[in-house]
Amino acid sequence: MPGAGREELERIRIETTNWDATEYRDAGCGQLTGDWADRTVRLAGWVHRRRDLGGVLFVHLRDRSGLVQLSFGPDWTTAPAAEIAASLSPEDVIQVEGRVVQRPESAINPEMKTGEIEVLVSDIEVLSGSDPLPILVAVPPEEDLPSEELRLRHRVLDLRRPEMLRNFEIRHRATRAARAALSDMGFIEVETPFLTRRTPEGARDYLVPSRLHPGEFYALPQSPQLYKQLLMTAGFDRYFQIARCLRDEDLRADRQPEFTQIDVEMAFVGEEDVYAACERMLQRVFAEALSEDIATPFSRLTWSEALESYGTDKPDLRIPWKLVDFSAALTGIGFGIFDAALEAGGRVRGFVAPGGAVLSRSALDKLDEIARAAGARGVLWTKRTADGYSGPVAKVLGGSAGEALARQFELAEGDLVLLVAGLDRETSPPLDAVRRAVATELDAVGATSAWLWVTEFPLFDADPETGRPTPSHHPFTMPRETSPERLREEPLAVESRAYDLVLDGTELASGSIRCHDAEMQRAILEVLGMSELEIESRFGFLLEAFRYGVPPHGGFALGMDRLAAMMVGAESIREVIAFPKTTAARGLMEGAPSAVDAAELADLGLRPA
Repeated sequence: MPGAGREELERIRIETTNWDATEYRDAGCGQLTGDWADRTVRLAGWVHRRRDLGGVLFVHLRDRSGLVQLSFGPDWTTAPAAEIAASLSPEDVIQVEGRVVQRPESAINPEMKTGEIEVLVSDIEVLSGSDPLPILVAVPPEEDLPSEELRLRHRVLDLRRPEMLRNFEIRHRATRAARAALSDMGFIEVETPFLTRRTPEGARDYLVPSRLHPGEFYALPQSPQLYKQLLMTAGFDRYFQIARCLRDEDLRADRQPEFTQIDVEMAFVGEEDVYAACERMLQRVFAEALSEDIATPFSRLTWSEALESYGTDKPDLRIPWKLVDFSAALTGIGFGIFDAALEAGGRVRGFVAPGGAVLSRSALDKLDEIARAAGARGVLWTKRTADGYSGPVAKVLGGSAGEALARQFELAEGDLVLLVAGLDRETSPPLDAVRRAVATELDAVGATSAWLWVTEFPLFDADPETGRPTPSHHPFTMPRETSPERLREEPLAVESRAYDLVLDGTELASGSIRCHDAEMQRAILEVLGMSELEIESRFGFLLEAFRYGVPPHGGFALGMDRLAAMMVGAESIREVIAFPKTTAARGLMEGAPSAVDAAELADLGLRPA
């Protein structure tokens, strides 16, 4: 996965070279270098750490630009200043004045970017004192961070940690680079409304009651989807927006009720044009934010190829193993589970993990739990050893059956075969989960990141409970080579011109060529069960715009939070969002959501006073 781990982040210099002198400081703490030696300087910031060596007191002063060491001693510090320094507490805000000096070579600290110098402080002023801290800001590398709940409760302190500041520096660079790249390609940045009307986009809307129109509600946008299509119809040709989106859905590590996406739309384009624009943007993002080159064009796989070879529409191509069909080799040889799966219309699929025979029985039992959690009844395995096969499937692999299996699938001694039997829709998720887990266990995940466009998704998926069509992406995607009549007759057989961008097994972006044909758009909405009255009520403004000439158009939306998290090596997008919500959708620091006074509700027509 691309991105900077904790050690690498320490080497990324915060961009402060354009900081001007102010009333309180001549430079940022992290800006001082050997060039400042023998100069008197004013600095301001937070007390990060202090060490009293008896006679000489050392303080690490911190601001967003970094750390610098302050030294207080009897030969250069006034008596009042020394007294103040001795009473300092962590996170006190101070201003100091002193002389920058080169450290002796033996005292240079290579772990600090200002480690070749220190400041001999002559005077100090406490600008603001700090109470005892509920969580540490200067967390030693050998210690674990406080619990996430505690960190979110005291988010202001948590955000002071240098690691968090670097996360946001990298996110800033990435956002700036995306904006510059798109602007240089002729895109224009346009803001779209935050108070809009409800449209079906796959999640619940956040609703805002209207005071001026009692009983009516605005919806907060799940995305700017319809507005960007209208901008194409209006002739804007190339639009982008760093868009805030809101969805009322269950949360997990990579979801928040409010999130940010890089939203892009282009007129008179096909898929290849969209891919090229996105790839050029990402090249610049990684070059400017991480000084990392990424090769283009990205790989391509159709949706059906991805599911067949990897069991998922967001495969991690750093793992070299593909899924294969073992049905012909393993049915009809006396293993009842496999035979029953084939008779029920399923298959026996799995993959070979070279060298996987080293996995212990407890590790294999854990894989079985992973498969069950993903919806399978379990995962079956067999190892090829010098003495033949072992494991649950070994009893039917004696003699010619085992030899044929080894020849057909090029099994070597020490290899492990993992298998799941059943219908593809039931076996694909567990095989994907087991493949990732085994690759991690065997350290078989490649070091080079793998970008991938997954293409040609179905236009509709079947609802698992009702069997009725639901949008695979959203209802405004252009079908692939079909007519409104066929769409109505065989909706689940129709492919779409939708695509996803995947990085190392994580979906980063999604998009499509949009439906610009009014009749086709009506057919899509009808297939979703909407009446003519409902279509006009909810989407009449879009269809009316289509009556006056609409260009073919398409685009993508890339999750900025998810991209930033991957770039900094964070496990959760909460590490790159300043004030995120918990998985219960609560803001622990500010106490959101909160109750509203009855009189205010009455003003909105929601409840009598």
